[in-house]
Amino acid sequence: MNTIVGTYECKVDAKGRLMMPAPLKKQLASSLQDGFVLKRSVFQPCLELYPMEEWNLMMQKINKLNRFVKKNNDFIRRFTAGVKVVEIDALGRLLVPKDLVAFSGISKDVVFSSAVNIVEIWDKDLYEKSISGEDMDFADLAEEVMGNINDDDNGIS
Repeated sequence: MNTIVGTYECKVDAKGRLMMPAPLKKQLASSLQDGFVLKRSVFQPCLELYPMEEWNLMMQKINKLNRFVKKNNDFIRRFTAGVKVVEIDALGRLLVPKDLVAFSGISKDVVFSSAVNIVEIWDKDLYEKSISGEDMDFADLAEEVMGNINDDDNGIS
């Protein structure tokens, strides 16, 4: 698993293309040849860009679900709704399909935000709102999510 680092801003052109920021493109260099999967986020009004290797790992997990359980089938359908295979062109641009532009509210300014092994693609205003903390206390969230994790001897939580 490759860990992706950073938050980068760019603009979308009239055709819905995003110029992949150079530092991000460099981090994803090993994935450029295999392509990517672009999908709707489950929890946020943004898009998720999966390097094909990461997408295949996710599909292996999902493929273990029993499709004769209705909830599983419904989940698979919703999780994969609007999924598109995309590539970064020779100029370093990513074409975002119109249905995904509409879902994410992408208009002019865009933020690429690393999310461990994938990249979230946000409309800048929606991104700023999501990290502003208006609807949650990040300190409480961090304690709840990470507070009991200490599986290393390095002294870092």
